[in-house]
Amino acid sequence: MKLLLDFLPLILFFGTFKYAEGNKAWASDFASAHLGGLVSGGVVGPNEAPVLLATLVVIAATLAQVVYLRARGRAVGLMLWVSLGLVVTLGGLTVWFHNETFIKWKPSGLYWALAVVFWFSQTVLGKNLLKTLLSEQLSLPAPVWRQLNLAWVLFFAMLGALNLWVAYHFDTPTWVNFKVFGVTAMIFVFTLAQGLFISRHLPDDAAATAPPPST
Repeated sequence: MKLLLDFLPLILFFGTFKYAEGNKAWASDFASAHLGGLVSGGVVGPNEAPVLLATLVVIAATLAQVVYLRARGRAVGLMLWVSLGLVVTLGGLTVWFHNETFIKWKPSGLYWALAVVFWFSQTVLGKNLLKTLLSEQLSLPAPVWRQLNLAWVLFFAMLGALNLWVAYHFDTPTWVNFKVFGVTAMIFVFTLAQGLFISRHLPDDAAATAPPPST
């Protein structure tokens, strides 16, 4: 359930964009008729409508995430608040100015915010966020925790830069595909590589205490 909730805005963004892209005339008419008051000039062209509708949907979905968590009495994580602020601000600018450039900056802003949080917590506060989150499951030497933290800092910094490179060098449909599939695949591969790195530094007694294979 949590995984679905985390990915819901991304899924809805992708689905809305793809449907509207395949029905540009309808998307333009619908956006102009029902959402014209939200955009400068009141008219949405067929080439602008897909990303505009997808942006409005992702704003609503992110707001719904926060409302749902608050209604259930659960804490709203810092990065979800950051994501909400970015998507409302940059998404609002995209809608008003008919310009997808603003929403394309949102993933980079989020990735760079994550990089800063990981770096700041370790360098300035002396607290390793990864260790805080995973220390109950993993016992690793302090230098290894620092290396893992630095790896995530560099990864998120690179991901933010790569998002903008794709945004400015390719068309919007290509950027959407990269955002949904490319970034997801990169995070999966990087997480897998982190797991392999961690396995090399686990204490020997972890293996010794593992249950014997069944016969």
